[in-house]
Amino acid sequence: MLKQRLITALLMLAVLIPAVFYPDTRVFGLVTTLLMAAAAWEWARLNGQSNIVALVSGVSFAIICVFFWWQGGVDVAYQRLWLAVGASWVLVSAWLLRGGSQAWLRLSVLVRWPGGLLALGAAWLAVNQARAMGVNFLFSVMVLVWMADSAAYFTGRSLGGKFFARKLAPSISPGKTWEGVCGGMLGVLVLAFVWRFADTHFAMQHQSIYTRLGEHGLPLLLVGVVFLAAMSVVGDLVESLFKRSAGVKDSSALLPGHGGVLDRVDALLPTLPLAMMLASL
Repeated sequence: MLKQRLITALLMLAVLIPAVFYPDTRVFGLVTTLLMAAAAWEWARLNGQSNIVALVSGVSFAIICVFFWWQGGVDVAYQRLWLAVGASWVLVSAWLLRGGSQAWLRLSVLVRWPGGLLALGAAWLAVNQARAMGVNFLFSVMVLVWMADSAAYFTGRSLGGKFFARKLAPSISPGKTWEGVCGGMLGVLVLAFVWRFADTHFAMQHQSIYTRLGEHGLPLLLVGVVFLAAMSVVGDLVESLFKRSAGVKDSSALLPGHGGVLDRVDALLPTLPLAMMLASL
């Protein structure tokens, strides 16, 4: 399993890294469109749709993204949109985590299915606008999510059960602990200050999310970074809730050793739009 995970990860990096650094951002846009289209296919299946319907869902999603890009939609500023998407993520996630699988399944599939597609579309738009703002900005958001997850994992493994008596969300993701959350928050705070120093020291051409937040004062930097890290955890929990509701372990088997695309981007789905919201302040 470890060998399979490693091979898949290397293959993904071999595609993603050149696409990120390629001067023509349309290459990155094409890669992200294919990934999100695959996620749209997975989402339809998680909502009980047939393989044909799921395939149509993924293909339609890709066509809409390409048409939107062709019409210049990626180049437009969407300050109010990001505020609306961010507020929706916070409110809907709070309701879901409180109500659990039963609350989710009580919703009609005609609400759940298109709602998820809208969230994927917002994340697709956010990641492409983030790339347009510079590789430094894009990576600063993505690494924040990875740091929150990695720091939480290692902190939870080493301190789990020593300081807190309960899991974070035992009915949704039994492996997550409050120790891990605290470790993840500390990790992203350290990351923020180091990255901001690097921006200044190396005179980066494009600002990171940390430098942008820091320009509005230290309090906003601290609150903003912790908020983004917390929402990355929420994204992971919400996707776990969806999978439990559907009775599956992974969103698909598209990425051997890693599950599906949704399993890899779940924490980024709320974080990217929220980062765009904070960056537009």
